[in-house]
Amino acid sequence: MALIVQKYGGTSVGSVERIQTVAERVQATVKAGNSVVVVVSAMGKTTDGLVKLANEISSQPSRREMDMLLSTGEQVSIALLTMALQERGQAAVSMTGAQVGIVTEARHSHARILSIETSRVQRYLDQGQVVVIAGFQGISNAPDLEITTLGRGGSDTSAVALAASLQADACEICTDVPGILTTDPRLVPSAQLMSDITCDEMLELASLGAKVLHPRAVEIARNYGVTLVVRSSWTQEPGTRVTSPRRLPRPLEGLELAHPVDAIEFDTDQAKVALLQVPDRPGIAAQLFGTVAAQNLNIDLIIQSINEGNFNDIAFTVEKDVLAQATTVASSLMPALQGTTNDGKTGAGDTVALVTDTEIAKVSIAGAGMIGRPGVAAKMFSTLAAAGVNIQMIATSEVKVSCTIAAVDCDRTIAALCTAFDLNHSPARVDEVAPIQGPAVRGVALDQNQARLALRYVPDQPGMAAKLFQILADRGISVDMIIQAQRCREHNGIQTRDIAFTVAQADATMASDVLQTLAKEFGSSEIVVDTAIAKVSVVGIGMMTAPGTAARMFQALADSNINIQMIATSEIKISCVVAETSGVDALKAVHTAFGLAGSQEVEVSA
Repeated sequence: MALIVQKYGGTSVGSVERIQTVAERVQATVKAGNSVVVVVSAMGKTTDGLVKLANEISSQPSRREMDMLLSTGEQVSIALLTMALQERGQAAVSMTGAQVGIVTEARHSHARILSIETSRVQRYLDQGQVVVIAGFQGISNAPDLEITTLGRGGSDTSAVALAASLQADACEICTDVPGILTTDPRLVPSAQLMSDITCDEMLELASLGAKVLHPRAVEIARNYGVTLVVRSSWTQEPGTRVTSPRRLPRPLEGLELAHPVDAIEFDTDQAKVALLQVPDRPGIAAQLFGTVAAQNLNIDLIIQSINEGNFNDIAFTVEKDVLAQATTVASSLMPALQGTTNDGKTGAGDTVALVTDTEIAKVSIAGAGMIGRPGVAAKMFSTLAAAGVNIQMIATSEVKVSCTIAAVDCDRTIAALCTAFDLNHSPARVDEVAPIQGPAVRGVALDQNQARLALRYVPDQPGMAAKLFQILADRGISVDMIIQAQRCREHNGIQTRDIAFTVAQADATMASDVLQTLAKEFGSSEIVVDTAIAKVSVVGIGMMTAPGTAARMFQALADSNINIQMIATSEIKISCVVAETSGVDALKAVHTAFGLAGSQEVEVSA
């Protein structure tokens, strides 16, 4: 007999008729020979209605009382669904988060789960009952026993945490879409359903998938080896299976407070190739990486930082044994880079320079818990600064931060990071990690809610990135992309680099204030702020062994005359910053370029 945890969102239980439909579906799952735990959200727009009532009473209601109020929404759902099951002759019992023993931090409105007491739930399951549990809520430890809510994605998080604690065979997230789609179907109606996706890919597609499956839930699934299935509440179609690494022994205490970083990775078989001062116009990246792809050369990091006037620097890394070939390819393109920039100026190629470096190493921190936790990258940079290690390049993704450093600093960097992040297992060499089979590109995401900021002429010395990102973290600002330019420039007699990053648009003003303070401290630094950007990303576990993936993306953008403002990559993700007005067109072009369109349009609710 399998144990299945099913989660139904507010839309799925939004009316009496829909609750009856869910009850029928749950009973069918039981009749198929399964034990079932059901986690439900509040009905329809109940939560919105409760928030409105609170705001009519108070302009600033306390978070504690809001938790008391909002937790009642799920209690209505669990009682009605349990009644519907009992009416059908199915034994069932409803439980609040507190009755289950979902113990959380004593933080109102966005608590994280510490542990779940499963004995009472297990007792009911052993009696053959369906256990219907209120999602989104828990209770703090004694003696206070405060009612808490989990914040955004709370019911998803409740369901997966219960599945982990009960060691369920699967956790089904039942929703109003058929599963995880290759992109947002409201923007690209030809988006098709994925049959499967890995947790790592799902986390990298956080901005795409969060509307269906919150990253907090995926993080727990990845950490505890829970098999997730995202499927429609209205059909029997199989949906999308989100696969996790093999379940490893892991303590369930501090369930959502697990280490944000669970691995240190390094690669000493890296060489850098950089083209400096290339014209800032559409097609440059496509031309460069298309030529590289034609030679079947596999590229690891690609970094294009913020432009300087009409020019950009583009750097990439390859394995050392193909450096000569990569250098020849890059050199052959330099004459072709002469021409016009975006503003029509000619002779731009006269300034192009080629730089290579074999004495580098790439060191990365990786972990599902980085998302939404300001300060993880800052801690890495601070650790390197304390060890006296200078960072040459930085590139980030949702679940990884990578730095290139001098090769001679690699060993002490690894030792320092293992100590800082309390990791006592051996770090992984990238070339020792077995690649997982899958498509080069699984999905495409667009984020139109970001702003780009940059601090130019930052002194090139250990600790500068650490200082910047620690201050941002202390202000509670989550940083998405971080790109440190690889080129070192002399400014006012000192060597400097540019550091660019993106944040949520809502945080742009606060982040800009931080930069203003640092610019004064650093002396002659300049600030760049741009809120009119969009980030388009491709994600796929197979791109690690598929040369030409980046070239294909860049060519799709070039063919649509879309200029790339910044580039950052990880092993399974390529992100490009483009103008906000080009965001949707970029998404459509890239989605088409990788053949992700389906033959039938998928209908989703607004």
